[in-house]
Amino acid sequence: MVVIDTDVFVLEFAFHNDPRRDVNSNFLKQVHDNDSAVTVYNLLELLGQLSFNLAPTKLETWQSWLVDAYALTVIWPVEPEEHTTAASYFRKEIFDQTFARMRQKRMAFLDSLVLNLAERTPGVEFFVTWNAKHFKNKSSLPVLTPDEFLKTAS
Repeated sequence: MVVIDTDVFVLEFAFHNDPRRDVNSNFLKQVHDNDSAVTVYNLLELLGQLSFNLAPTKLETWQSWLVDAYALTVIWPVEPEEHTTAASYFRKEIFDQTFARMRQKRMAFLDSLVLNLAERTPGVEFFVTWNAKHFKNKSSLPVLTPDEFLKTAS
């Protein structure tokens, strides 16, 4: 499974004149049928960014024009254990684990949150982002740009 960062989809939907556009589109075509995913945190970040320019009715149909169209799996945090309260689960997921990575790896909040979830999801083999320099040597996953991924896949 390839976890795709928010910036790949922002480039696809919002930056039509970006010089990386062709590589970006080729990458999304390449991973379309190969078990690609986004974390729920990336999904919310993307929808938040696109909400400034999309009609509310279009935004509501995100499942069809994003998840279905790109054959994505949305990765959610695991369900809390039966005897775990929502508050303690939230604290562990959103604060404790994320803050630990922020301290150890000097990372931004959302980047830490996304990597924590991607790394503990079974079957994830790569994390793909145009901001690879923000993640390199900070993850147990190989971190590649879309261009690097296409070169390794060929």
